[in-house]
Amino acid sequence: MSGVLSLRRVVLIVALLNLAYFGVEFTVALSIGSVSLFADSVDFLEDAAINVLIFAALPWAAARRRVVGSILAFVILVPALATIWAAVSKILDPYPPAPVPLAVTALGALVVNLACAALLVRHRHHRGSLTKAAWLSARNDALANVAIIAVAVLTVWFSTGWLDILVGIAIGVLNADAARAVWTAARREVDPVP
Repeated sequence: MSGVLSLRRVVLIVALLNLAYFGVEFTVALSIGSVSLFADSVDFLEDAAINVLIFAALPWAAARRRVVGSILAFVILVPALATIWAAVSKILDPYPPAPVPLAVTALGALVVNLACAALLVRHRHHRGSLTKAAWLSARNDALANVAIIAVAVLTVWFSTGWLDILVGIAIGVLNADAARAVWTAARREVDPVP
């Protein structure tokens, strides 16, 4: 039972970190017109919601966790849909985002996501779909942040918004794959043998 309490404390901390950085990244994304940063900021909000749900659902029986895991799989798709909307809007006017605020904000996001991944790493196999959702979200977000930093660097030399659009779409695809993995894990959710 102490493992569940420890995990609940960790997912609550991860939820608060994600919620706090959502505000930072969303504000910068809107101010510089970055699709990739917008996609990542919406993902921070989604991660906060996932971790709050995990916090609530961990003590539940497998059948209820299976339902929550299935719901989480759909919640993870929200950033993908938001990214498609942002990408379509940006395709109509593909101006490049400002590289310095893009890089600095993505670097901050990377630090937050690595901290979350470090907190979750020892719990990633606990309770199937729920912790798998939290772990995959933190891992995928760190990968996305590295790609956004690369966009910022490349935008210095190639003044185009297409790099930002492509990375934003890739973040959406990564979220869709994480949703598939969580859905699969949720279908296999079982109570531990006493």
